Formats: sequence, C-alpha cells, structure tokens
Amino acid sequence: MAKTYHALICCRAGMGSSMMLKIKIDQVIKENNLPVETEHGNLDSLIGFTGDLVITMSDLTDELNADERVPSAIGITNIVDKAEMKQKLEAWLAEHAE
Repeated sequence: MAKTYHALICCRAGMGSSMMLKIKIDQVIKENNLPVETEHGNLDSLIGFTGDLVITMSDLTDELNADERVPSAIGITNIVDKAEMKQKLEAWLAEHAE
C-alpha cells in the first residue's frame, strides 16, 4: 500500500490566499490521484505539525525550509496555476518516494 503524505497549506495569516491555494491544491490532488492529504492553517499551525510537507506561497519558502519544525516546503508562485502546482507536487513526490 502506497504511503499517503500529509501536507499543511499555510501563509502568514491563514486567511484568503492560503485558503485559495488549498482549494486549488486539493483539485490538483484529486484530478491527478496524488497520495496527499491536506490541512489549512497559518504559520502558528507549525507548532506540533507532524506531517511531511508544507505548501505555501513562494515568498515564504526559504524561511520555512530554514525552520527546523518544517520537514520540507514547496512554494507556489501563482495560486491559480494548477499546472505549476501539479509539477511541483509530482517533483516533490518523486523525490520523497518510499
């Protein structure tokens, strides 16, 4: 049985932009049968986060990859570009395949 990865989708405030990102990411996951489950939050949600991946806007990626609480982070440049999301998720999954 293939592993299902757990991703936190967040931004600084956890308001509109990350919720839009979550909606689009969930569509990409469903359309492409990707083994990822998502939850939504803000940066405070990193406290106690035990998942595999943080998905955020590209301006936060370097900061999150430097945070020891974050196992891995990918940044999305355009929160409505499903092709970008698919490419980055598939690349991350290929890199972390067990």
